Amino acid sequence: MIDFALQRKNMVEGQVQPSDITDRRILRAMLEVPRERFVAPEKRATVYADEVLAVASPHGSAPARYMMAPRILAKLIQALELGDGDVVLEVGAGTGYGTAVVAKIARWVIALEADAALAEQASATLSSLGVTNVTLATGELAAGVPSEAPYDAILINGAVPDVPAALLDQLKDGGRLTAVVTDGAIGRAMQWRRLGGTFDARALFDAGAPRLPGFERKPVFVF
Repeated sequence: MIDFALQRKNMVEGQVQPSDITDRRILRAMLEVPRERFVAPEKRATVYADEVLAVASPHGSAPARYMMAPRILAKLIQALELGDGDVVLEVGAGTGYGTAVVAKIARWVIALEADAALAEQASATLSSLGVTNVTLATGELAAGVPSEAPYDAILINGAVPDVPAALLDQLKDGGRLTAVVTDGAIGRAMQWRRLGGTFDARALFDAGAPRLPGFERKPVFVF
């Protein structure tokens, strides 16, 4: 029988903490949240590996979806510089693992997911774990949830080619957004901070992450 508690401890001590994670709230949250509950039973044997993990196969018009590697997720969350009173928008909640981790730190999480089946799964799992400071929303990821804005922080839980202005505009003054931005070959984690009507962007570290649907660049026609 797999000792998931031991695997969680090994993940935090062997992958997450050595990756410059100094926020003890993140380490504690990842020790407490049972990552194996957010994947199908047949995936649980490898759920604590330092790699991307598939959580949903393509179905209908919905593409395959993946869970980010734990250390990359931890680094993105740390760069959000969360306060315990913050309201956070998570874009691309998937099955809800990142939601559960952030919910251990922030006051409230608005978890946005485009795939209704994944959102339902996330809701059921979070409820079964007693996570009550989360609102699940379904809709287009790139649009965010403007009805609940502005947010103290926004986490894009996956890789995107760029961050739409519609999401940045949902930050409070001083609010932070983190994401992995990739052109297809190289990914880089970025942080944006709202400063009045402008946004300061800085590169954080090189990173690979699964692509999120709905952020594809529209083709440009040259005449």
